[in-house]
Amino acid sequence: MFAIITPALITGAFAERMRFGPFLIFSILWAVLVYNPICHWVWGSGGWLGKIGTLDFAGGLVVHLSCGCAALASAILIGPRKGYGKENFVPHNLPMTLLGTALLWFGWFGFNGGSALAADGLAGSAFVATHLGGMSGMAMWTLWNGFIGATLLPWVRLQAQ
Repeated sequence: MFAIITPALITGAFAERMRFGPFLIFSILWAVLVYNPICHWVWGSGGWLGKIGTLDFAGGLVVHLSCGCAALASAILIGPRKGYGKENFVPHNLPMTLLGTALLWFGWFGFNGGSALAADGLAGSAFVATHLGGMSGMAMWTLWNGFIGATLLPWVRLQAQ
């Protein structure tokens, strides 16, 4: 199931930049060449990362880190979206964005904490890490949107012209 979902996480980097056919080819190649080896290293019997004690709650390393790196590399390779620096790319409905984020955040508590398979210190650690990770993401978005982006964006737009 994760192998099918992981390319969907990368699609944010492809939005308005890639046709569907090339995306399907990318998804197959990425699953075979990137996801499957990392999955085996962490979750497979005899995987070297699993042997050294790597804990991967709900795919933090296998799914999210690998997809984030792939999305960043793809965005750099493909280049900026059409209209970058000329159009304002803001969410169309910020309350719905907030609601969706809150629902995901709440769901992650059960998914990540439940990955410990017991109500113990390990589950508590996953719960706290989930909360701190979400809070950190929210804080960085707030800083970027409210201060850093407003300060740097005019400079970036000038450089793009």
